[in-house]
Amino acid sequence: MTFKYGIDHLDLDTVNGIANGSIKAELCADAIAKINQSSSNVAVMAASDKAIYGINTGFGPLCDTQISPAETALLQKNLLITHAVGVGEPIAKAISKLMLITKVHALSQGFSGIRLVVVERMLKFIELDLIPVVPEQGSVGASGDLAPLSHLFLPLIGEGEFWQGEGKAQTSVPAIDALREHGLQPLELQAKEGLALINGTQFILSHGITALIKMRYLLNLADVVGAMSIEGMQGSGSPFRPELHAIRPFVGNIEVAARMRRLFKDSQNMSSHTGCARVQDPYSLRCIPQVHGASRNAFYHLKELVEIEMNSVTDNPIVISAEEALSGGGFHGQPLAMVLDYNSIAAAELGNISDRRCYLLLEGLHGLPRLLTRSGGLNSGMMIPQYTTAALVTENKSLCFPPSADSVPTSMGQEDHVSMGSISGRKLNQILGNLEKILAIELMYAAQAIDFRRPNTCSDLVEANHAIIRSKVAMLEEDRLLKPDIDAMINLVKTQALKVEFSIEA
Repeated sequence: MTFKYGIDHLDLDTVNGIANGSIKAELCADAIAKINQSSSNVAVMAASDKAIYGINTGFGPLCDTQISPAETALLQKNLLITHAVGVGEPIAKAISKLMLITKVHALSQGFSGIRLVVVERMLKFIELDLIPVVPEQGSVGASGDLAPLSHLFLPLIGEGEFWQGEGKAQTSVPAIDALREHGLQPLELQAKEGLALINGTQFILSHGITALIKMRYLLNLADVVGAMSIEGMQGSGSPFRPELHAIRPFVGNIEVAARMRRLFKDSQNMSSHTGCARVQDPYSLRCIPQVHGASRNAFYHLKELVEIEMNSVTDNPIVISAEEALSGGGFHGQPLAMVLDYNSIAAAELGNISDRRCYLLLEGLHGLPRLLTRSGGLNSGMMIPQYTTAALVTENKSLCFPPSADSVPTSMGQEDHVSMGSISGRKLNQILGNLEKILAIELMYAAQAIDFRRPNTCSDLVEANHAIIRSKVAMLEEDRLLKPDIDAMINLVKTQALKVEFSIEA
């Protein structure tokens, strides 16, 4: 498969395939023609006596100041340099790469007035793995992600830095040195090009893409770990029957209930306590379809909007013809900011209910020993890791304030309402990072509880995941240092080593 920038439809799996090298992407003749036509249109307008925003004028509050053709190149260079004011730690190299890929796709649709040579240089950066260093803070998410995009494209003009190396050995190198090493000269930007590069939502978007990939796995994992905890507690499978969810048919709820039924299929342990005196399970067990399902519904909405955005043009103005450049607000991050914010709540809730299940597993009910140890008193067993999940849950709650509900005017009031969507995207990824740790601890608890149900066996899926856990972490018989166990569990989650995808019955 070869993806055609500016022509084909980009989706979540395709953009990640391009980023990891499993999918080839290129400019085709149709995209090149569109880029060249748009660039020609800008050249005509730049030479006009008529003031056209972003082409022969200043920017923001200076939109009424006309710029002469002789000053055009300096204006574009100044635009990148003056807007590169990001601070804080750099974002992950992988997110910077997604920013490059999604920006190329947007520019290749032929509405941005940028020259082919600039787009080709961006593609050369991707090909050579020359990925710019971008600070994480500084975007307010309207007029696009101005500061991070400025840092992303400073290397085009020989400024800024590239990443060098991988992993713990990763460092940065001045862009000009890396360009020389590869025989590349800095570019001189022309009319509209600086603005086309730094206007856009690619910082917000790339954080959304990153979150979706992680969240898709964690949603599936949450179902698996929830099922394992129910197995450990010898809870009921009745709340997952299809009749219950057919009369309240939220898509996520129905899907989660079906996944739970598959996770319990042919479980000897589940059938061993049929007819017991217990009437109902606590909500953290019984309401998994409703809670996990609601988070899944939020995920589907985010995925829908992110895939719209990654196929959109979000700079300004939009070049319509040689006579018209239309100035609007396509760079405003609000459409993504709001859905990123409530996905933060969706992710945090997966951790919240997971922590409650951890607590239940420690209570010593329904045949399980207190603190999941037979030697309580002398041994604390698994009491203390739940303190960690409680801390992480509260940290996630504190991160759920929606930045999109706030706005601080910028640009002397010209940009008087902003989305703060860049913060929304960063916070969602922070919450997902905490969720990985919470689910890892619940997995450790659930595996321990299942060990106390032996010789009963669980479903094939639960047993397969239990075996993966036990290949890294032994059952806790007597107190030992648990930090290595927790770290091993977190690594299983981060590397997506557990089996969470499977077919389900209709």
